[in-house]
Amino acid sequence: MTMLENIRGPRDLKALSETELGELAEEIREFLVHAVARTGGHLGPNLGVVELSIALHRVFESPVDRILWDTGHQSYVHKLLTGRQDFSKLRGKGGLSGYPSREESEHDVIENSHASTALGWADGLAKARQVQGEKGHVVAVIGDGALTGGMAWEALNNIAAAKDRPLIIVVNDNERSYAPTIGGLANHLATLRTTDSYEQVLAWGKKVLLRTPLIGNTVYESLHGAKKGFKDAFAPQGMFEDLGLKYVGPIDGHDLGAVESALRRAKRFHGPVLIHCLTEKGRGYEPALAHEEDHFHTVGVMDPFTCEPLAPSNGPSWTSVFGEEIARIGEERADVVAITAAMLHPVGLGKFAERFPDRVWDVGIAEQHATVSAAGLATGGLHPVVAVYATFLNRAFDQLLMDVALHRCGVTFILDRAGVTGVDGASHNGMWDMSILQVVPGLRIAAPRDADQLRAQLREAVAVDDAPTLVRFPKESVGPAVPAVDQVGGLDVLHRSERPEVLLVAVGVMAPVCLQTAELLDARGIGCTVVDPRWVKPVDPALPGLAAEHGLVAVVEDNSRASGVGAAVALALGDAEVDVPVRRFGIPDQFLAHAKRSEVLADIGLTPVEIAGRISAGLAVRDERARAAYEMSKAADAPARNESSKEKKE
Repeated sequence: MTMLENIRGPRDLKALSETELGELAEEIREFLVHAVARTGGHLGPNLGVVELSIALHRVFESPVDRILWDTGHQSYVHKLLTGRQDFSKLRGKGGLSGYPSREESEHDVIENSHASTALGWADGLAKARQVQGEKGHVVAVIGDGALTGGMAWEALNNIAAAKDRPLIIVVNDNERSYAPTIGGLANHLATLRTTDSYEQVLAWGKKVLLRTPLIGNTVYESLHGAKKGFKDAFAPQGMFEDLGLKYVGPIDGHDLGAVESALRRAKRFHGPVLIHCLTEKGRGYEPALAHEEDHFHTVGVMDPFTCEPLAPSNGPSWTSVFGEEIARIGEERADVVAITAAMLHPVGLGKFAERFPDRVWDVGIAEQHATVSAAGLATGGLHPVVAVYATFLNRAFDQLLMDVALHRCGVTFILDRAGVTGVDGASHNGMWDMSILQVVPGLRIAAPRDADQLRAQLREAVAVDDAPTLVRFPKESVGPAVPAVDQVGGLDVLHRSERPEVLLVAVGVMAPVCLQTAELLDARGIGCTVVDPRWVKPVDPALPGLAAEHGLVAVVEDNSRASGVGAAVALALGDAEVDVPVRRFGIPDQFLAHAKRSEVLADIGLTPVEIAGRISAGLAVRDERARAAYEMSKAADAPARNESSKEKKE
């Protein structure tokens, strides 16, 4: 049995010797490389926190002590040390989540996996324990660039205000989020990384001066009063201590003894402490260290020895299509600039940045700032393109509404990973954007169905300079082109039966699903028209008129059913006094479990068979009700007809 197999919970770490702990760390890294290569997942961040995770669970008593993981993708080692070593279905249906999960373990606290939130959680938990007189420590591990998020600093400001409330912050400083961390804070941490700790000098000075007769104590007190200046001369960590946080570090995050020592000192301190750990993303795996782009932040299924992908490629990704087209647009228009929130390559801006390095800005994990800065860029005469994951734009709703839309700024938002993303779980599904953003006046939302439409609608979006625009697309590979057979207003007609009864409104990538649904309905004698609205907000003026020619409208969207495109279509038909029923097919009002995208869609009924079955069943019920109503009406009229016949005979 290996060292790792003997670890069934954090208590099993306590009795291990220094040598055994070193062996365990090596085993964990080997396990991670091979396990994550089989399933895909976040490899680089977890290779970097092996010793830190071990030290945390040796020093603290989880779950009595609460260990919070910001950017929860760095919690794989934590899972291993808390008894979860079956990674065979990591991020797969029925397997372990790629993030902390309360359903999996009492040792997990935060599930949302959006960066920069752990310090706010820690502040609240520490306050709750203080109010209720509970014992135990609260430890927040923040890293992978999460300190570039403004929420982290709001929390730090509040944490530091209570100097008697014990709370430990561990900064896992690996110089990166996906790519190297950008900004003033990153520069500050870099300075700390390259200077010796002033603590040794301060301790030496105190020791020598306090031994000096007569004047030693007076001189020491004077120097201690000028501690900030003295401290900054050796290591400018004054920013943290000026907030009221005791600063410890920088510590070699791969020196288990040093990390444990720092954590134990912090544990004894009766106030907020910040421990600055230096770690290396991808530690122990040469291919990761050699991958300069992101140190294997996340990988697909691959050969662990050659790093060659093993999953079959289904064609180019939506992200790559966007990346190529925005780079071409950049060649044509010098006013087009780009903004990313710590995800330059994941959102497809790599080629644009290579060609126009002075026209792209990485603002760190700061979607709110990205949006407001874009408003300023637009007001200054440029056309900014803000590229983020759909789930992360939720954070910047107020800024999009009040800073961009209110001021009619020409800003284009690109939402990657829109709709069901699948394996990354509940917090990463981009399933709310077309619901939340329906209320933003003047905003136009495009949902392209294929690569050609993405290119065309991206160009249409950046051509608008007096209002915000948004283009959304999913995580999966781009499928085959879906040609239009006709056009009605701005609607692309994708299919039309001879005597259509049902109007299927296909939103974006749901077009192939709707076409297959139409085939199934046609086979049952139910004619269909399938249209792609292309721009789903505002609702195309031609849609109510087209709907009036059908007996039923069905809207199919890869978005929440609540307040989504279906709701907007129903409202538009009502405003136009078109009395045609609208059926809405989308994502139910719930958080979705992690699984493959196709599995999630099947589970929630967004498949051609399910949609066709529900539509045909609904039509059958409608027809049955109509027949019943007719029979009742006929029966009600019978006495009157009989009386009339009797009168005629007389």
